[in-house]
Amino acid sequence: MAFDYKKEYKEFYLPKNRPSIIAIPKMNFIAVRGQGDPNQEDGEYKQSIGMLYGIAFTIKMSKKGSHQIEGYFDYVVPPLEGLWWQEGVKGIDYARKESFQWISMIRLPDFVAKSDFEWAVEEATKKKKTDFSKVEFLACDEGLCVQCMHIGPYDDEPATVRMMHEFMEEQGYALDITEKRLHHEIYLSDARRVAPEKLRTVIRHPIRKA
Repeated sequence: MAFDYKKEYKEFYLPKNRPSIIAIPKMNFIAVRGQGDPNQEDGEYKQSIGMLYGIAFTIKMSKKGSHQIEGYFDYVVPPLEGLWWQEGVKGIDYARKESFQWISMIRLPDFVAKSDFEWAVEEATKKKKTDFSKVEFLACDEGLCVQCMHIGPYDDEPATVRMMHEFMEEQGYALDITEKRLHHEIYLSDARRVAPEKLRTVIRHPIRKA
């Protein structure tokens, strides 16, 4: 049975639809940075997703090739995630999607070293004849956060965010979004196949003691 991060680490990927406080450990990701409306057809965001999965599956299928990764075990590729911000905006303004800046990312298993990632970029570039130069190896150390499962359309997220912020204040915490600690989303549903009202998205915000 392939190791599934969502099932093994439910506290990170499958929170309840009510807010909770959690400490997130350091994790490594495949990442692509960009800007603009994520809904734009053939836009930069959708291209970034193709790049991420190209590298993610090159690493996953390395077991069948000559590059054997030390400590490799079979696993399910973790879900797509995103860090989001807008210049000059505190929080997120969902009405101005064209001003979004983002980092799209997919978690890497701990056994994947930076050298393995670099091999995968070279291998995918050669085999798929695609430019993967925008893909990077990103270490992310989020620390203390408030998070909640949001069920429904992305544009309805503000109501969940308000609930999260009210909860954290009641618990004695303050929002700590900075240039290095950002609005974070984890996408558990495929928006191409799931009705908007059934979409499941983990929303996570960095916090500190008030």
